[in-house]
Amino acid sequence: MSANEQMAAGEGLGFVPYTRPTGTDTAAPLKIGVLISGSGTNLQALIDLIAAGKLNASIELVVSSRPSAKGLQRAERAGIQTLTLSKDVYADPIAADEIIAHELLERGCEYVVMAGYMRMVHTPLLAAFPNRVVNLHPALLPSFTGAHAIDDAFARGVKVTGVTVHFANEIYDNGPIIAQRALAVEEGWDVDTLEEHIHAIEHVLYPEVVQMLADGRVHVLESGKVAIDAPRG
Repeated sequence: MSANEQMAAGEGLGFVPYTRPTGTDTAAPLKIGVLISGSGTNLQALIDLIAAGKLNASIELVVSSRPSAKGLQRAERAGIQTLTLSKDVYADPIAADEIIAHELLERGCEYVVMAGYMRMVHTPLLAAFPNRVVNLHPALLPSFTGAHAIDDAFARGVKVTGVTVHFANEIYDNGPIIAQRALAVEEGWDVDTLEEHIHAIEHVLYPEVVQMLADGRVHVLESGKVAIDAPRG
């Protein structure tokens, strides 16, 4: 059943009905596009697990908002197609997202994975991938939103922080939460140590969520909350 057929069949069921085929042994890899702006360490975590056969996904395109992003080199080394948009293109963010959505759809992407993408996404991309644009945030939302979450949490002196994976929507760091993992902040840590531990969690949690998407286990309810099916088998 196609995505459109699933959406039509699932109206009124209480969740967004796009799902993946069941069974990780038989399902085709989940086709994803990855959006980056910087070093691409979370991109690398996905690349490595896919190459090792531990993540049932295929990265069809990496899109960067910065020509100098080191993540582009990671993608190219892995033989993944890349697209870089200039500042001139981003001067019209709606037009930029139209280009990105078109390129992702052309390659058959099923989900969009934001991995350190430092720009807000807008209606053209969100409409093309409804509840299928995933973002990673280095704090336990709804606390410490914004681009400086690790620094803000450290400055506040929190004893527990962590990582959130959520669906993106029109409001920054506000979409339905898929998964969270907490981190106890130990005495004597500086902000750099905290950041290292946050990134270590990201590199594990994000691939886990992508695998859940590949397994068709993630559903957005009408309430705006996310339900996760139990692992199959």
